[in-house]
Amino acid sequence: MGADQAAGEEAPRMVSVAEISRHRSLDDLWLVVDGTVYDLTRFAHEHPGGAAPLLQHAGKDASAAYAEVHSPSLITTLPPSARIGVLDQATLTAEWAATPPSQPPRAQQSTAKPPLETLLNARDFAAAAQSSFSPKAWAFVSSAATDCLTRDRNAATYREIGLRPRVLRDVRDVDLRTRVLGCAVRAPIFCAPTSMGRIFHGQGEREIGRGCQRCGIPQCVSTSASFSLGEVVDAVEEEWGQGKEEGGGKAVPVFFQLYVDKDRRKSEKLLRVVQDRGVKAIFVTVDTPVIGKREADERVKSDESLSAPMSGVQAKNDKKGGSLGRLMGSFIDASLTWDDIAWLRKQVPGLPIVLKGIQTAMDAVKAMEFGVDAIYITNHGGRSLDTSPATILVLLELQKCCPQVFDRMEVYIDGGITRGTDIFKALCLGARAVGIGRGFLFALNYGKEGIEHFVNILTDELATTMQMCGVTSLDQVHPGLVHTGAIDHLVPGSEEHPYARWRPKLRGTSRL
Repeated sequence: MGADQAAGEEAPRMVSVAEISRHRSLDDLWLVVDGTVYDLTRFAHEHPGGAAPLLQHAGKDASAAYAEVHSPSLITTLPPSARIGVLDQATLTAEWAATPPSQPPRAQQSTAKPPLETLLNARDFAAAAQSSFSPKAWAFVSSAATDCLTRDRNAATYREIGLRPRVLRDVRDVDLRTRVLGCAVRAPIFCAPTSMGRIFHGQGEREIGRGCQRCGIPQCVSTSASFSLGEVVDAVEEEWGQGKEEGGGKAVPVFFQLYVDKDRRKSEKLLRVVQDRGVKAIFVTVDTPVIGKREADERVKSDESLSAPMSGVQAKNDKKGGSLGRLMGSFIDASLTWDDIAWLRKQVPGLPIVLKGIQTAMDAVKAMEFGVDAIYITNHGGRSLDTSPATILVLLELQKCCPQVFDRMEVYIDGGITRGTDIFKALCLGARAVGIGRGFLFALNYGKEGIEHFVNILTDELATTMQMCGVTSLDQVHPGLVHTGAIDHLVPGSEEHPYARWRPKLRGTSRL
């Protein structure tokens, strides 16, 4: 309707304010979003956030309230019969256009955050987020599974790895460029898939994409993003177009993270969109058949008007609490197996497939045998299974037990990376690139300018580390530049336990 009216079709009906205002009850409910008049009478009883928000704006313009919590494309999925026509702007009155009285206020983001230029490192971004995010937003982003041990160990383990500098090398010029799945990028960093970006910034994942485009690094868009894939890609392309006019470089790749839906047809439909929009690779999450228990997130109630357009899931609260991760991950298929890689290849022929969530050498070898293009070492930032290994220990395990995988697949890693030295250590131990999740959400607090500042801090630190270690390009890094003696005893040497040898079947038989 409206601007989308096809040539030759009947012009959309113009609807006056007076007519719209007459439809203000639960049994007769019209409202306006972005200039289009909708009849939501049938939908009001099914609205996941309850009928109250719709009634609050019945007979009014709900555009601003809608934009706070929903993707712009979501309302366009309503059937054509729900579209009444277009708001007649000539009939507007000041009284009608006034914002309706609000419901009890949500916990909103504070404006008390330091100026962007005063932030000097990744931890400064985290501190600014903690002081300015809403309680729910902070609980969601900072929470981890149960006692948060894995979350903390991810970062702490990097601090136990030393560097072994080389001197008297010509390090005047440093080149951070590399290739990820054949795509040229300016630095070995990408934005890991993150969910519900709109609770941190109104433009959410769209703004992350703009910032990544400015920095020349990839963004991996999550199935649980608060915007549709098309809306994120549109934002990236627009940013690239503006940069191109100003003499900017090539467009950076966009990757897509897939949570496989219990209803495979929904995943298949989503993957068709992925291909149509030019996504360069599929990162299928394999470490989260179910959602981990994130207690900090459970303790703070969710805003039930929040939704994820690609998964179709709506936030809610229940007797267990209000964890956005648990409540909005209910669609994930826990029956996913290695055999489903063939199904995935059939859906996206020609696209590289990355397994996201590898945490042992055994699974890395299996991924290699199944012919995937890359593996992604991650424990979901410690948000899935507490006391699972710190990710850098898994990278060392691969070097110890199955070094051949580095010749057959690209290897990525995330978890606890807050410094350029962390990135350098991961690269020396075989990672092609590192993903960062929470850090990008903290930086999103400042929009695309924050993303750019955050990435520049990390790349500056990485370049300095390389120079101090006597290397000037990423093809010069190697394990001899790091010392892992303090943690080598934590790296398993085989699939077997060192001395406990029983197997469940044998032990169960002995009890019969």
